Amino acid sequence: MLDVRRLRLLRELKIRGTLAEVAAALNFSPSSVSQQLALLEKEAGVELLRKTGRKVQLTPQAEVLVAHTAELLQTLERAETDLAASLTTVTGTVRVAVFQSAALALMPDALSAMHAGYPEVRIEMVQREPETALYETWARDFDLVVAEQYPGHAAPHHPELDRTRLTTDAIRLAAPPKESSRRPVSSVDDARNLPWVMEPRGAASRHWAEQACRTAGFEPDVRYETADLQAQIRLIESGNAVAFMPDLVWTGRSTSCELLELPGQPRRTVFTSVRHASAHRPAILAFRRVLEQTAEQVAGT
Repeated sequence: MLDVRRLRLLRELKIRGTLAEVAAALNFSPSSVSQQLALLEKEAGVELLRKTGRKVQLTPQAEVLVAHTAELLQTLERAETDLAASLTTVTGTVRVAVFQSAALALMPDALSAMHAGYPEVRIEMVQREPETALYETWARDFDLVVAEQYPGHAAPHHPELDRTRLTTDAIRLAAPPKESSRRPVSSVDDARNLPWVMEPRGAASRHWAEQACRTAGFEPDVRYETADLQAQIRLIESGNAVAFMPDLVWTGRSTSCELLELPGQPRRTVFTSVRHASAHRPAILAFRRVLEQTAEQVAGT
């Protein structure tokens, strides 16, 4: 009988690429991971790993086991979900990955509501970029992800994840207040020669922002890069930059920025994703409902 825990290590190696990354993800030592995989080879009776330089490569037989392991883990996760659903109380831990503006606008009230309504549920939150978070949720690092999708920029799809829309928000041009502006800004075209602040390359928001500027007929002068939206806002409010900002970032705060409508009134979509096998776990269902209620309240204000 093959050991499921060792099979999971083999699948983790397929996903993460190196023994060191598997060890870091699962809080093992690399030598312990290597020993467990060696035992799995003995159990299977076939070669599973081949050394290629400093790395190891999965054999075709290992790939067969990885495919079956994915099915086994889904079955076990469905069993855990059904077991939790059979209880009369909602308990357990939900590991959540969330991007920054959602963490600022939605999570504080959602966490308070969960504590009040479901005191036996523990919510653990980590801030992640949506593309990374979706992959890590598929890889079982998280139970739920709050992600975003910009117009014309599809977020990655993973076959084991569902997708439920949470809310949408308008994207606007945020310009400095008139008294600190280098020149008046009333449209995107007015900002063609101004310094821009954007997220680092690779972020969906960066790709969308650059394309929006190019559609307007210019290449933006991206003088400042930061993933911290609060830092972006301070650069705009102080008269040093302009940027595209989704409305969710203004939740619970006022701003001196000039917020200008964009052609076509583009909107960003915010959604949640979980693995199909755990979608009906009571703690996840409860937190999704709370997030939906929080998003409705934010949209209403």
